[in-house]
Amino acid sequence: MVGTASLRRQAIVKRLRGDLEVVPIRGNVETRLRKLKEGAVDATLLALAGLKRLGLTDAASSIFSVDEFLPAVGQGIVAIETRADDRATRAVLDALDHAETATAFAAERAFLEVLDGSCRTPIAGHASVADGRVRLRGLIAKPDGSAAFECAREGAASEAAALGRDAGAELKRCAGADFLENL
Repeated sequence: MVGTASLRRQAIVKRLRGDLEVVPIRGNVETRLRKLKEGAVDATLLALAGLKRLGLTDAASSIFSVDEFLPAVGQGIVAIETRADDRATRAVLDALDHAETATAFAAERAFLEVLDGSCRTPIAGHASVADGRVRLRGLIAKPDGSAAFECAREGAASEAAALGRDAGAELKRCAGADFLENL
């Protein structure tokens, strides 16, 4: 029995292992780890970024690669929003900006926007940037894992948002406009 409150994680688990039972498990990381230890579930899925932030990486018994288990769009990215006209704050934050992460996020966010996704939809996406090129993989799935559609894009980093929009549009076309309705 695998515990997760994420429809994305549930869908991917069911897709990989249809024989597993997935049950809802709620609470912060420590609460979910306690429930696991108490035997409420046999396994749970937690973001490595969150475990690292809390100093709990030793709690991970297995770590999936991005290729094995696509993360949520924007997973692990820290973003700060400012007022457009606040030049002083923007100047301070510009020193913290990581251009490759911002480019990857632009692709992922555009992908999610086309699909009209939220934290309550089983959508996964991950982009990486290297040598001026962005690579994006995306996935939409039914929560029970019975159907899923994937796509991949690669192109110039300057076209990150366009690649994301195109990937989202492809999945919408392949899956049908109502695929993510009524979840």
